[in-house]
Amino acid sequence: MPIIHHPDDATLMSFAAGSLGEALSAVIASHIDLCPRCAAEVRIMEHVGAALFDSLKPTGMSGLTVASPLRREVSVRTEPAETEVVGGIVPGPLTRFVGPDLDQIPWKRLGIGVWHYPLPLSPGVKGDLRLLKVAPGQAMPEHGHGGAELTLLLRGSYRDEVGTFRRGDVADLDEDVEHRPVASLDEGCICLIASEEKARFRGLMARLVQPLTGF
Repeated sequence: MPIIHHPDDATLMSFAAGSLGEALSAVIASHIDLCPRCAAEVRIMEHVGAALFDSLKPTGMSGLTVASPLRREVSVRTEPAETEVVGGIVPGPLTRFVGPDLDQIPWKRLGIGVWHYPLPLSPGVKGDLRLLKVAPGQAMPEHGHGGAELTLLLRGSYRDEVGTFRRGDVADLDEDVEHRPVASLDEGCICLIASEEKARFRGLMARLVQPLTGF
């Protein structure tokens, strides 16, 4: 099934320039590993950026190259994939954190029908990065966002006010969006979620347990 929902161009440009936050960059790097279209777009953006830098650098700097911080931290395949990624395969940038199989992740219970697996960020880095597993038909609490949030679907699907998201799709949301994701009835969903700030939950119970969940 083709990927329908892609990151905004501005998000891809920030990623290509190395200016996107670490947590958000991890989601884009993983999406690129699955999406030939965005991989090609990032490659073009990087080439344009390199050409612009070459045209601006002073005499005597020829031969120097510029690598974004992300390129030093995460190995990203920017050539289009030859075959569609299916099943439980974990995107390349995530394998060093969770291994090659989503079914082998040591999930931690977060609530009724919801499990999570927090992923480490560099010391002092702002944001949150985690995998989320939601049981079939389970709804997440309605919430908004304190900043940018990126969600990459790795397995199954969910629907919300924005649309239906399946494997490889990315929800690129900001503080203006409120939604209530509901996992598909057949197999639920597994997502990689990165956020700049904590979610803004509408319900009292979700707000009360938020300090314990870290969302």
